[in-house]
Amino acid sequence: MKVNHLESSLEVNFLSKIKALVALMKLRLSSLVVLSAFFGYFMAKGDLSSWSLCHLLLGGLLITGSSNGFNQLLEINTDLLMKRTINRPLPSKVLSKLEAILFSSIIGFIGLWLLYLVNYKSLMLGLFSMITYVIIYTPLKKKSSIAVFIGAIPGSIPPLLGYVAVTNKFGLEPGILFMLQFFWQFPHFWALAWKLDEDYKKAGFRLLPNMEKNKKSAFQIMLYSAFLIPASMLPWAAEMTGSLSMFLAILLSLIMYTPAIRLYFTLDDKYASQIMYFSFAYLPIIFTFYCFDLL
Repeated sequence: MKVNHLESSLEVNFLSKIKALVALMKLRLSSLVVLSAFFGYFMAKGDLSSWSLCHLLLGGLLITGSSNGFNQLLEINTDLLMKRTINRPLPSKVLSKLEAILFSSIIGFIGLWLLYLVNYKSLMLGLFSMITYVIIYTPLKKKSSIAVFIGAIPGSIPPLLGYVAVTNKFGLEPGILFMLQFFWQFPHFWALAWKLDEDYKKAGFRLLPNMEKNKKSAFQIMLYSAFLIPASMLPWAAEMTGSLSMFLAILLSLIMYTPAIRLYFTLDDKYASQIMYFSFAYLPIIFTFYCFDLL
């Protein structure tokens, strides 16, 4: 009986560790990054049967998971102060710091090696993304709202990475995909910061553009939501996709712009929630439009 109990206990502990490591990677967020990279790869007309695609997607998943792990290592103390983060693997002590460091380092190195197998530029983009997110963005969150601008740079790299994985060069087309995702970051993260303002203040994060839930912050959310309308037309203007997807993209951008206008005039949290939830669907839908138009 004791042996069976010990085996059962070890199995439960092992499964809890695996679950905690997956949570450390923020697998859902990492999967969205991989999806954006895939769309970039597809729009560059990459070979879907190529090993390069596998290396790109797995490499992107691992470096994103590694960055998320190091981010949480640097924010253990602040995560203890917020309701939404107190149960993460490190503050809840399901994982030790050493376990998190080792895991994040290993998957980070493997991810960078896989991107190197794609091409050298992909490796450089992946490394730049990790450094910017972990070393610059993460500590800056407590110092200035400009952190959102810095964080938007690595957050916009996935479709650029996917495109460069095929072409092995930078240019107008991957730059347009980068720009679209760059402008998307601001209404998305500021709406999140609006909703979680009290929690963020407890942790000392300064993410709203005017530090407070006021007209000036709401105006910035509305402004960058408006930027998405012309940005969504750029793939068509550059002849990367057709007119049908352009009209659908404009419609989608206008739908996202609507709650941003309402937030500005009312300062009502429900409109921040609408922006936040709709923004999760915005990129996958708009990139799907572009890709279908290429078929």
